[in-house]
Amino acid sequence: MERNSKIYVAGHRGLVGSAILENLHAQGYGPMITRTHGELDLRDSRAVASFFGAERPDYVFLAAAKVGGIQANNTYRAEFIHDNLMIQNNVIHQSYVHGVKKLLFLGSSCIYPRETPQPIKEEYLLTGPLEQTNEPYAIAKIAGLKMCESYNRQYGTDFIAVMPTNLYGPQDNFDLETSHVLPALIRKLHLGKALEEEDWALISADLDLRPLGATSGQADRSEILAALKEQGIERRGDHGVRVTLWGSGRPLREFLWNKDLADACVFLMQRESVRGSYGPGADNLQNAHINVGTGEEISIRELALKIQAVVGFQGELAFDTSKLEGTLRKLTDVSKLRSLGWKHQMGLGQGIAQLYQWYLAPFKTDLPMVSGRSRPVEIGDHIKQKT
Repeated sequence: MERNSKIYVAGHRGLVGSAILENLHAQGYGPMITRTHGELDLRDSRAVASFFGAERPDYVFLAAAKVGGIQANNTYRAEFIHDNLMIQNNVIHQSYVHGVKKLLFLGSSCIYPRETPQPIKEEYLLTGPLEQTNEPYAIAKIAGLKMCESYNRQYGTDFIAVMPTNLYGPQDNFDLETSHVLPALIRKLHLGKALEEEDWALISADLDLRPLGATSGQADRSEILAALKEQGIERRGDHGVRVTLWGSGRPLREFLWNKDLADACVFLMQRESVRGSYGPGADNLQNAHINVGTGEEISIRELALKIQAVVGFQGELAFDTSKLEGTLRKLTDVSKLRSLGWKHQMGLGQGIAQLYQWYLAPFKTDLPMVSGRSRPVEIGDHIKQKT
């Protein structure tokens, strides 16, 4: 990429897109092209075609998508497959039609089979059944990856795809109905600590910013206590507060700081070409996607204990084994990316501490709070942009 290239970041207000935009600005790139959902609905094929025709971007980062945690994925299955297919079909196709020099498509490590060997190599794609709880989302992301591959093979485009592991960081989603595991644990344990300290001002402020369903911080205490209990946060008589988490705590997960992912994405856009990196000839373009992760894993139980120490929650942690918990292990093999010269920088402990400070920031100022979200939407998304 040249410093004066026209770069379009789709999903620029979300967890990934915002970090990519920040990284590009820091490196002196511009001008940037961005659109909110109110300005451009990426599910609308005519609107996307008109946008590309008018703006003519040189490079595209496709970070817009509809995402969520295990509960949202399993509940809103139709929305997850429909919206993601519409978004990526429109953006990838119009990038080809309007001669975009390079596109980077952001997928997910959930594209790999549920029972795949560990750590997961790129070539394990489509070698077995997917995890059922997020199958619609995974199928959409596989389709996006294969769409990039197919356009490269037929039209000679340079569309690359990255498959990041579980992400966390500033701009994360802390809605307990739709968030991923790490931000959900931070918020649950934060609310558990506030409850054990009877800090009702903090609890009310938290629920005003991000209501629990229909319960805001303006509700009476009995309603708030009922809403917290529904989320597994409850008083236990004289025994303090107990926070109950989904599943057994045994599944192993890998976590990547969102700004590390952004750095990897810019690194690849600067240095890598699908054909240049993986050899001439169409056959070499298959499975040319790249995993992005840390190559390190931790159990959900150990993660909860780390977060408990950072937050300072003194109560009881419990696990509800009747709840969904997904595949037991999902560790990416990141040797391909490391062979290209990139490695993550943020350690998990430091990242958790920084994210918790980011989470607490609105409660340490006199600035008015922004209302929370009440339905599942993308963390990085154009469908309902963050403000």
